[in-house]
Amino acid sequence: MDFFEFIKTNYGELLGLTFDHLVLVLIAMLIAVGVGLPAGIWLTRHRAWQKGVLGFVGILQTVPSLALFGLLIPLPLIGGIGARTAIIALSLYALLPIVRNTVTGIEGIDRSVREAAVALGMTDRQVLWQVELPLAASVILAGVRVATVISVGVATIAAAIGASGLGVYIFRGVRMNDNALVLAGAIPAALLALIADWTLAAIEKRINQHHRRPRGASRLRHARLKPSVIAVTGIACVGLLIGGALVWRAVNNVNRGRAGRVVVGSKDFTESLILGEIVAQELEREGVTVERRFELGGNLCHDALVAGDIDVYPEYTGTQLMAILREPPDTDARRVYAKVQSEYARRFQVEMSRSLGYANDFAILVRGRDAREKNLRVISDVAPFAREWRAGFGQDFMSRADGYEGFRRAYNLDFRTRPREMDLSLTYRALASGEVDLIAGNSTDGLIATLDLVQLEDDRRYFPPYEAVLLARRETLERNSALRRVMEKLAGKISTETMRNLNYAVDGERQTSAVVAREWRREAMSDEGK
Repeated sequence: MDFFEFIKTNYGELLGLTFDHLVLVLIAMLIAVGVGLPAGIWLTRHRAWQKGVLGFVGILQTVPSLALFGLLIPLPLIGGIGARTAIIALSLYALLPIVRNTVTGIEGIDRSVREAAVALGMTDRQVLWQVELPLAASVILAGVRVATVISVGVATIAAAIGASGLGVYIFRGVRMNDNALVLAGAIPAALLALIADWTLAAIEKRINQHHRRPRGASRLRHARLKPSVIAVTGIACVGLLIGGALVWRAVNNVNRGRAGRVVVGSKDFTESLILGEIVAQELEREGVTVERRFELGGNLCHDALVAGDIDVYPEYTGTQLMAILREPPDTDARRVYAKVQSEYARRFQVEMSRSLGYANDFAILVRGRDAREKNLRVISDVAPFAREWRAGFGQDFMSRADGYEGFRRAYNLDFRTRPREMDLSLTYRALASGEVDLIAGNSTDGLIATLDLVQLEDDRRYFPPYEAVLLARRETLERNSALRRVMEKLAGKISTETMRNLNYAVDGERQTSAVVAREWRREAMSDEGK
């Protein structure tokens, strides 16, 4: 019932995300076919290159999708966050089956058919267009079919770099421990893949039936395509590509031309989304045109801010110190704040707000039942049980200088096996279900109360402070005074308890981050929000 109620309430957003997903796949497939088909044809004429080119496009498909997105982001022109990078990545993934099947289809044609075509006086170009491509069409289409199904699936990952699509619901559902959200993204994505597969399979079947004719000259005559059909098809494909490029460029030019426009970013967890919404809504109250680029994974927010793809986003001083600046750990909050403020201004031309009023520290969490039975209050209390326990941590915690290795040494923890590494959102589920016995979450997370988890005190003061702040591009602040006013207005406004309650409203009560932000602004901001 939760699933159907969600669909009924959010069908408008679901249709929008489905459309975005389709656009990503369609544009990527047009590019992949536009590149892969000529490349495959060229390889049939230059066989010495086949092994190298097919090997290269094969390697591209073996690169994990999220890694490929990450590699493309810093590249000029084709990189950045959003749909552009996602489309390039999807196009690269789709190349292998298209190129390979084009080569296989053309080279699989009987030699006698080609010889008959030449005997009739056809040129090489005529042989290609009137004989080889028609006879190889079903094999080539099979490659397009495989590439399309792959693209529909991989496009869900594109949500991690702000490219929209049905992956938004999947990532959001995992983060919020909400199966209805996961299904709302997964089921339409699966249906799109099935529809694409069925449609292309039906076309492929018709082509196969069309070419079941006697071999030799009669088959050759049947294989010919009318030049007008070829021309119209080619012009239509080129027109779609050019039209899409022109629309894309026009939209980008319009966006760049909005002097008062501010792009607000957020990371891919509930708290960052809420803070991003608060900033965005306050800017809109000031009359500023706002574009939201939310749910960006890892350090994408920082990369996008420095590259100019976003203008402001919420961050934490400890993360800045350790993950971005690569400085040694420091537990003095004032010193950390001063350090990151000066370094960001010097290195990145980015200004930092005063603290929003709370810190979101790493929270070492155990099940409430275990804490009560074993009288666990501080992290040091875990040491006697560690050999029998299993730990689970997010990828970020496992890789950071202030993460697992230093934490284990500081508390002399020797777990039964190496900790399981997974998405941060999944660690909460794993702990609550008994798959692991200890995780590193966030101290303000609403799931702590929802799942009856207990945060253990950092009695050896291992973790640096993680004060919540806003980071903004200096260039944007200079041209938009409203952003500076909003940053000043929000300083010191949110307590740790308040932030935990806001997170719980989203994760526990299933409210949207936009509604939660609006309600908080209405109650907390002195000059009433809208």
